[in-house]
Amino acid sequence: MVSHDVTMAGKSIPERFSWAVERLDLAPSDRVLEIGCGRGAAAALVLDRLEGGSLTAIDRSDTAIEAARRRNGEHAAAGRANFLVAALEEVEFADGSFDRIFSINVNLFWTRAPARELGALRRWLAPGGSLHLCWEPPGAGRVREIIAMVAPVVEECGFEVATLTGQTSASTGLVCITGSLRRDLRDSTDQT
Repeated sequence: MVSHDVTMAGKSIPERFSWAVERLDLAPSDRVLEIGCGRGAAAALVLDRLEGGSLTAIDRSDTAIEAARRRNGEHAAAGRANFLVAALEEVEFADGSFDRIFSINVNLFWTRAPARELGALRRWLAPGGSLHLCWEPPGAGRVREIIAMVAPVVEECGFEVATLTGQTSASTGLVCITGSLRRDLRDSTDQT
């Protein structure tokens, strides 16, 4: 069970965000990518845990990115946070750019075949990095449905997969599909 919504600077943060950020197991110097950052609530939680690390956050919505920049203005001004209007399939980052990549309630990973996007995420992960795809699905049966649909695709795309589940204080299901580079892929990239 997860604690109730967190309040930060007078703004309530939904439980799914604090639960997902806890799953990241952040180190203070991590370089983090958030996919679909919305208005920046999860970004604020991540940035509060980083000392020397950085966050890059993307979202398709101009309005959401502007709100995320305002919410996290101090971090953006200090150069520790970068908020970009971009769709995942349109953005490009250098290989090994991020130690942690995460999303919360980004449906493209379970509503269509995301092999191209997962391939990009795999390239962008630094050695030892991890991917975290999290949801608070509507309806109890959706947790199992997401696991059944997403975990095999993530594994097929070169990740070792683990599934984490939880519940909010209102007994809503939470799920996080985590992935790290498969050992055989890590070993081949380490030798190049």
